[in-house]
Parts: sequence; structure tokens; C-alpha cells
Amino acid sequence: MKVAIVNKFWYARGGDCVVAMNTAALLRRMGHEVRIFSMHHPDNAACDDEPWFASQVFFDGNISQKFKALYRSLGDKEVKEKFSSFLGDFRPDVVHLHNIHSYLSPIVAKIAHAHNCRVVWTLHDYKLLCPAYSCLRRGQVCSSCIEHPLDVVSNRCMKNSLIASLAGLFELSKWNAHVLAQCVDVFICPSRFMATQMQKGDFPAEKLAVISNFLPDEDRGTSPVVTGRADYCCYVGRLSVEKGVETLLEAVAATGINLKVAGDGPLLEQLSGQYAHCKNIEFLGRLNGHDVMQLLRLARFSVTPSVWWENNPMSVIESLCTGTPVVGSDIGGIPELIDSSCGLLAPARNAVALSAALQQAWNRKWDHAAIARNAAIRFSPHEHYRALLNCYTA
Repeated sequence: MKVAIVNKFWYARGGDCVVAMNTAALLRRMGHEVRIFSMHHPDNAACDDEPWFASQVFFDGNISQKFKALYRSLGDKEVKEKFSSFLGDFRPDVVHLHNIHSYLSPIVAKIAHAHNCRVVWTLHDYKLLCPAYSCLRRGQVCSSCIEHPLDVVSNRCMKNSLIASLAGLFELSKWNAHVLAQCVDVFICPSRFMATQMQKGDFPAEKLAVISNFLPDEDRGTSPVVTGRADYCCYVGRLSVEKGVETLLEAVAATGINLKVAGDGPLLEQLSGQYAHCKNIEFLGRLNGHDVMQLLRLARFSVTPSVWWENNPMSVIESLCTGTPVVGSDIGGIPELIDSSCGLLAPARNAVALSAALQQAWNRKWDHAAIARNAAIRFSPHEHYRALLNCYTA
């Protein structure tokens, strides 16, 4: 089977990119011919298909660049021509979309459908329901756009800007559920929670498939599970409002538990300065994949304190695959990944409750080997591949 993987970036920018790149590698390993369509970017991994890539656009550039980016989000001429040329050259059986909004746009779904390809779309966020991606408004969970799309304008959800919010509304209207359901065969939701929200947004249930993300075998390593853990817990991820890091640091400061924070983001400077006096909190900055896995292997537990509707976070999956339990927020798709054998749940935004959960996790004797064994089955690339094939051929 010939499969085209489409993602707006082709480097490990975030979880969506990592999943797209892992999927391409998995399909190749299973004997499929795979090619890539993306956008030019200086950080992209080397790719033979780069001549077909769309040119880079900038939403934070000058006024001319912003207008070009806006035009791109609605489906510009360049993407239409380059993607059509790419499909004509490759003639794939399946076009598997990942994160395509704004920098490529859903026009690629319409073009793939017109070329008689089977179109499968893995959803990594809530962009099809919320112009701001996250279903957050001023730091609080918000789903009003699912039933009242005009709220994105009245609430200035896009960068607190009327113009940006009007553009978001126009994009949401252009690529609505009815339009996309006509040209997409299957929407893959990595969590049951996301599938439920998609149904609320009028996406047909028969076109929704729930398939969890997976961890490649090579990322698991060959080292045995560490049973004697170091005296720290850890957070791995972006330092931004929706990730709930502020609540985590408040909770940790109250307990005295040692915390290692791996990641960067807009809150790094503020939070590292604010908690510089806390000797039990260490900011490591952004780590490479190998160092992240090593950090997780030695930790007593990891923490995912998100305040938004996390979908199927790779940070939780990676932690469990190393045998490391997770303390997570009881929100979005996180509870689907964590039960009492592999972690604890706490209410989002509640530093007192999180502090209690951290202390409970710190004092508990976890069966790290059992956590890793169960995770190896749940997040197996082979199980993921079988589920993908069902979507590709059904």
C-alpha cells in the first residue's frame, strides 16, 4: 500500500509532529511505500520529498507575510498546485493527514478526495471545534464555539484580537463538519473524550475511530526497568499556561518533594525566576529524546498537571512505558491512560489536591515492572499498525 503522510512541520516540534514522523517510520518498517508532504522550514528533517513542499509562511511576520499566511489557511494556490503535483507523481492509495491547519489547510483533504485517495485524518487538537485549538478561553476550559461559533469573535479568543478572531471564525466556517465529512473517510481520535467532543460538533460517529498513540520500539530502549528509583519526580513538556505547570510548582513548593522540570516555553523565564529560591525544584530546559527517557526511567513518578482537555499526551505514554507511574489531571483524555495500578488523578487547577496526590505517589511502593509490561501492550506499535490498517482499508 502507498501512503502519503501530511503534516505542516517535519521536525520534532511537538507531539503531533513526533506522532506523524513515528507513523511514517512504522509504515515503512511494515513494508509500505511512504512519502511526505509538508511545509518548508529550516528545522525540518532531511526528506527526499522536499521539492514538493509548500513554501514557509509566517503568522507573526510583517503585514504582507500575515496576509499570505491567512490566505494559506484558507487554501492558497501554491498548496493546491504543489499537493496536486505531489499526488500525481506518487499516486498514493491513502493520504494520512495529521496537523495541517493554517500552514497547509484542509484544502489538502479535498484535493486528496478528488484524486480518489482514501483520506484518514489523525486529530491532535480541537481545531475542528475551536478556532484557538485548545478549548481554553483566558485560561479556563471553554466549549462555547461547538454550539455558538460567533463566540470566538465576541470573546476575542484569537490572541485577544478582533481581526484574528474574525479570521478564525471564517476558517471554522469554511472548513465546517459538513464540508470535511464529505472528503475525509476516517477521523482518528486518540482518545474517547475527543471522539465525544467531535460528535457534539456534528461530525458523524461512523467516521470516528479511537486509536491511542504508540511508542516506537526503539524509543523504549533495551535496558531493564529500573526498580530502585532516584529521589525526584519530574515534569516533561511545554512550559505554558494550558499545561498547568504553575499549579504543579505551587503544589511542589508546599510539599518539599524534589521536582525536575524538563522543557521550555513562554513561562520558562518567569517560573524559573519565581521559584529560584526553591532548592527542591530544578529547571533542566529542553532535553533530547534519549535524555527525556532516561529522566523518566529514574523518576519515582512523573506529573501531567494540564488544565486543558489533553487528548492523548505522549508524555504519559512515554512515562508508563518506562515503568514510571503518572500523577495526572482528571481532565480530557488523561483519565483514559491512568488507573490506580499506574498512577493517580487529581482535579485540574487545584494545588492543594495535587499536593496531596504528589505525597501519596511519593510514599507508595509502585510495581514499576508491571507498569512497563502493561504499557508495552497498550501502546504497542504493532497494535497501532493493525488499527491503522482497519482505517486504511475499511
